[in-house]
Amino acid sequence: MAQISPIIRLNSIDNVVVAIREIPQGTTLEDLSTSISTQALIPAGHKIASRKIAAGEPILKYGQTVGFASKDILTGDWVHTHNVDCGSLKLEYRYADAVPETDFFSEVRQFQGYRRPNGKAATRNYVAIVSTVNCSATSSKRIADQVGSELLEKYPHVDGVIALTHKGGCAFEYQGSDHEQLNRTLAGYARHPNICGYLVIGLGCETAQADYLVDSQGLVQLESVDTPAKKSRPMINIQQAGGVRKTIEKALSALPEILQEADRARREPISASELIVATECGGSDGYSGITANPAIGVASDLIVRSGGTAILSEVPEIYGGEHLLTSRAVSREVGEKLIERIHWWEDYADKFKLKIDNNPSVGNKKGGLTTIYEKSLGAIAKGGSTALTAVYEYAEPVTAKGFVIMDTPGYDPASVTGMIAGGATVSLFSTGRGSCFGSKPTPTLKICSNTATFDFLSEDMDINAGDVLEGTSLEEKGLEIFEEILAVASGKKTKSEAAGIGDEEFCPWSPGPIF
Repeated sequence: MAQISPIIRLNSIDNVVVAIREIPQGTTLEDLSTSISTQALIPAGHKIASRKIAAGEPILKYGQTVGFASKDILTGDWVHTHNVDCGSLKLEYRYADAVPETDFFSEVRQFQGYRRPNGKAATRNYVAIVSTVNCSATSSKRIADQVGSELLEKYPHVDGVIALTHKGGCAFEYQGSDHEQLNRTLAGYARHPNICGYLVIGLGCETAQADYLVDSQGLVQLESVDTPAKKSRPMINIQQAGGVRKTIEKALSALPEILQEADRARREPISASELIVATECGGSDGYSGITANPAIGVASDLIVRSGGTAILSEVPEIYGGEHLLTSRAVSREVGEKLIERIHWWEDYADKFKLKIDNNPSVGNKKGGLTTIYEKSLGAIAKGGSTALTAVYEYAEPVTAKGFVIMDTPGYDPASVTGMIAGGATVSLFSTGRGSCFGSKPTPTLKICSNTATFDFLSEDMDINAGDVLEGTSLEEKGLEIFEEILAVASGKKTKSEAAGIGDEEFCPWSPGPIF
């Protein structure tokens, strides 16, 4: 059996290689027919200088600049935060000058999903209690909790009742940008294909008024619980209902009718072209951009080639790699919209006297990621290789086919919430450190970047991409992920669903300020 090299070179012009396992100090390594002697203990997933790098010189990984040497670095040195900084990265933006053609499949695969009356395709069948404000969160949770397994047993085709609660909903400008963003996030969940029925629960005096949400977003469904004479306004305000207890009673009396309607849904064959797949990375490490993320990129390409949609998120984690995406944009307008969002984040960080390079977390750095540029270049691999067809703001309804970007923050729960609000029906989440994320109503598949973490957290990880370091091709791994997408879309439970995770991860993003 051939011995696997302890290092990997990602591009012929790189001046660093990556350790695929911990390497002791003084180890002699072979790279490009030259020998490297490690000058320190190199942690797994971290970078080693493959030649001398002078102070101020770019650090090259993936064939791209991931930072600059803050002091002279010798061949074999450990390359990380102690000798690398962000420096001044200057990127040249080219627009729509390398737009790839998509080779669509002549025969598109199917999954077993739910066809909604409005024509949309669903992968799950939930009922939601939508809280407009934190002040109605407890009531919303109690409504969902009191439904109980006994009642749900009467409706075996319903996946559950979820309470969509959050910490905001007030103390911002009425009809201002934060209000409208929350409004479209809540509406995006209420009319999500994976939600078959819902009730909106408000307090009554909050800024994010329930009636404004229902009326402005056209959330029509049932006769109003408060005013039965008025049709299609599925909302209860605590202050008008007579308090918390009466609100819960009214909601519980209305739910059997909603559950009965939801229980009529049955799975049927639906084309994979109707899938909208969210992609996210969290708890990333030095392997994420080598194994899990590019494998997700292959799966994203397969979704696009099927006629479906794949969403790349976290614009602060595109920062430093955006030039690779503007070239793939189908038009200058699409590319410039991405750069406009990049500049928004620069301004946003500047308002708080921060820099976007604060983004890599403690765990990211322990896993081998040194700068935001390095993190971003690995993260955008989830976007595969097809043309960039559209750029969306947070929680906007995603209507374009193909590879798209949504402007979300790097905070995972808020980011995935935005993509689900936009219509994502399956979510892919890569992790190296072991993020145990789950979401409802959209199931999340977790793809682990390394075998050690996958084995240690086997109850929480769905797919091991660590075997890419052991000889499995990215194409094979991407196809495995694609097949698992179809299986999960057809009803197979993910690890997070089996563990009951996903009720607390609804996290609408509010840029602020809060007054």
